Amino acid sequence: MQSPELIEVRPDERFDTSAVRSYLVGRLEGDHGDLTVRQFAGGHANLTYLLQYADGSEYVLRRPPLGPVAPGSHDMAREHRILKDLWKAFPEAPRSYALCDDPTIIGTSFFVMERKGGVVVRREVPEVFGAGRDQEANRKLSEVVIDTLVRFHNIDPHDAGLGDLGHPDGFLQRQVEGWATRWHLSKEQDWSMATDLIEWLQNERPNSPAPSLVHNDWRLDNMAVSERDPGRCVAVYDWDMCTQGDPLADLGTLLSVWYDADEAPSELNPMPTTAPGFLSRQEAIDRYSNQAGISPSRVDYYVVFGSFKMAVIVQQIYIRYVRGQTRDDRFAVMGDAARHLMELAVRRRP
Repeated sequence: MQSPELIEVRPDERFDTSAVRSYLVGRLEGDHGDLTVRQFAGGHANLTYLLQYADGSEYVLRRPPLGPVAPGSHDMAREHRILKDLWKAFPEAPRSYALCDDPTIIGTSFFVMERKGGVVVRREVPEVFGAGRDQEANRKLSEVVIDTLVRFHNIDPHDAGLGDLGHPDGFLQRQVEGWATRWHLSKEQDWSMATDLIEWLQNERPNSPAPSLVHNDWRLDNMAVSERDPGRCVAVYDWDMCTQGDPLADLGTLLSVWYDADEAPSELNPMPTTAPGFLSRQEAIDRYSNQAGISPSRVDYYVVFGSFKMAVIVQQIYIRYVRGQTRDDRFAVMGDAARHLMELAVRRRP
């Protein structure tokens, strides 16, 4: 059965399939025959493709988005380096097999990794889990995204071959400064609320807990769960920003898109958090805090920072569309979405 996530490759995001097949000969075990390519429709940043060989073998190719990207972001070599070893300590991470840094193959760097299937839950709960009507399934979806995050944060980076990844000292300060810079580079005009929010984030920054591995984009739609059990994670995707740092930054990213029933979700809300039975945001905070052994009172700052970061991410995508660096019409509405998220970040300040 064909996955609903798959589409024909968008015209401006195509590449030379024969060049990729030739490059991968000898880099993937065995000769798998002719190659066809389809594209995963989800996601708005890195581009992801399914490689389907004649013998039934399947792999996934990841490449950066079209147009200029922020320095240090969408780093394929970094993501490959993480995924070639992380799966040993965290089996939900797909294993990466090959990195190509030769831009003559498809015009940019890319890497090829294991395909790990499962059900990706985005804006709405799919029919296989009751289409939002099954409160038990909804609760499991909300619990698994928290429980898997705690388990990931408990990994010893050395066990994953990533003991030297990143620079955990000063992580949160660099994150705030870095995302403020990204905002200034991607904005169309000055927003006084963004200026005030950046100042608040700089002045109110708390002391970080002990560092851990950090995914940096932890959300339900970056995971896949078992078709038979919505409470069992089978895959976690999008590792290009993984590093060592403040684990509560991951929690803040997740909670920034965790809307309660009395909140108006963003136009791009990636999680069905208002479905009946889904944990409230405070219940999610408490569940993480109880398992991780931290005070829930420390989390408010990270929710605001996560909301600001999501606004900047959406603005970065939108400005590429405005500047004609991508022709993907999904991005036309993202200016309004970025403003909504920035306003939300302001409202969430304690």
